[in-house]
Amino acid sequence: MVKESFMRRRYLWVAIIVGIVLVIDQFTKYIVEKHIRLHEIITVIPGFFNLTHVRNPGAAFSLFSAAPESFRTIFFTTVTIIAVVVIIVLIRKTHEQLMLFAFALIMGGALGNAIDRIRYGEVVDFIQWYFRSFYWPSFNIADSAITMAVVLLVINLLFVKKPPDSIKSA
Repeated sequence: MVKESFMRRRYLWVAIIVGIVLVIDQFTKYIVEKHIRLHEIITVIPGFFNLTHVRNPGAAFSLFSAAPESFRTIFFTTVTIIAVVVIIVLIRKTHEQLMLFAFALIMGGALGNAIDRIRYGEVVDFIQWYFRSFYWPSFNIADSAITMAVVLLVINLLFVKKPPDSIKSA
């Protein structure tokens, strides 16, 4: 009964989740921009976790950061539009709550970073994990939402049993 109710309101739930991701993402970036100077580092847990204010003109791991800004703008805008359209199609087709949650997280994260790209031509990152001399590339809440969604999709793929009638024969 709960699942049926959830599925009837799936678009509302997706919109709420996307909205929550966007609000938290944009609010945390606003706080960082207002209170942490560009490239400033604030140690939170020595030897493990910092807050910093950096800008990433590229994608994950600074992919395409050296490409001309005009290319990056067109490329990332196109990729975001395609991703949102594909996710909308997937949301319409799925009947699994976990999948809907994952798709909503991806959409919220993609839109959160797209807002930065439109506003600044780059993404505001501020979370920095490290151990000794190994630093994971800085990231933000939008990136975290996308990463959590990928983990949920993998969990769904590997561990959630599908009813026999949901598996189509080739």
